[in-house]
Amino acid sequence: MSKRIRVLQLGSSTGLYGAEHWILALGRHLPHARIESVIGVIKDSLGGPPALCVEAARRGIRTRVFESHGRLSRAAIGQLRNFIRDHEIDVLHTHGYKTDVIGFLGVRGTRCKIVSTPHGWSANAGIKVQLYEALDRLVFRFFDAVVPLSSDLYEGLLRFPGLRPKLRLIRNGVDLSEVDSVTQRSPELQAWKSQGSVIVGYIGQLIPRKGLDTLLHAFSKLDIPGKRLCIIGEGPQRAELERLAGQIGESDNVHFFGFRDDRIALMKCFDVFVLPSRLEGIPRCVLEAMAARVPVVATDIPGCRVLVEDNVTGMLFPVDDHIGLATKLRLLLGNDGLRDSMADAGHGLVRRDYSAETMAEKYTELYVELAGGDGATLEDRRGRGAQA
Repeated sequence: MSKRIRVLQLGSSTGLYGAEHWILALGRHLPHARIESVIGVIKDSLGGPPALCVEAARRGIRTRVFESHGRLSRAAIGQLRNFIRDHEIDVLHTHGYKTDVIGFLGVRGTRCKIVSTPHGWSANAGIKVQLYEALDRLVFRFFDAVVPLSSDLYEGLLRFPGLRPKLRLIRNGVDLSEVDSVTQRSPELQAWKSQGSVIVGYIGQLIPRKGLDTLLHAFSKLDIPGKRLCIIGEGPQRAELERLAGQIGESDNVHFFGFRDDRIALMKCFDVFVLPSRLEGIPRCVLEAMAARVPVVATDIPGCRVLVEDNVTGMLFPVDDHIGLATKLRLLLGNDGLRDSMADAGHGLVRRDYSAETMAEKYTELYVELAGGDGATLEDRRGRGAQA
């Protein structure tokens, strides 16, 4: 195809977390000779430019902000439709229930194809979020393709009528070049380590689904000299978690760093990375920790289980079981050889099966298939291939 395919990645303005880093990694590794990328954001809050657009622009990727007043803003839908027409966007790629629904409405009346990547669903969410996510899954049947990033998400979507022909599994990938490019570790954390500190770390959003209360209670059970817990990220639960750290007597040992651009430099100082989530797709933070050769302890849920083979590439513990987590942490923190073995095994897994380059190759194939130029849907083209 002589003309480059124009793809608009549509994200949210929540910050720079797993889905946003996923979008940036894909934008970086798509072949520029074949794919022209734009990264857009649905902005529904006051404040400065969205972090995703700021970081994309810094990397030389074209960006666009669509202003939304309310969850399903007519203005945002109109802005999106006009942008698709004016800039001849071939494929709109959405991420999350809000961008899915606005994107679905925005492509109507255009030739633009639409594909969604579900990154996971909320756990113990309020009724409003549950309704939005239910609506999201209903509109998927009208998309040209739906591409979950884990087998668990894929299997879950197979239950919905009319979705099977639309589904394509492309596994999550991590930008190994980004992890490898960070050669200097955090001086801040290195100073602690030189004083004999043992560092347990978490990176991600501070929201109930992440199970950080379990991590705090487990940390309080560790009788280890010089122990420190580093929590990197922001979210609505921060004040609650800070209060909990005080209530369990760990305020001096638990450090809330907020959002940090140097998260990889910090992560490379961790003795153990912990993900205590109650629900995940394929967690990007675990992939990054493995890529950085940091041993991982994670909850025994489908998304984590894909990556963490217990006692091989890391350790698993039952959801909400802070005693079980504390036991795993004692085992790892007390055995340097075991930590090194698991870190090496996790690193090998990510290098072999979960690189952003492999993920980008598969998405390039999908975009070419979607923008084939004959007006056929993905389902039509698959049918032709089966008949050939």
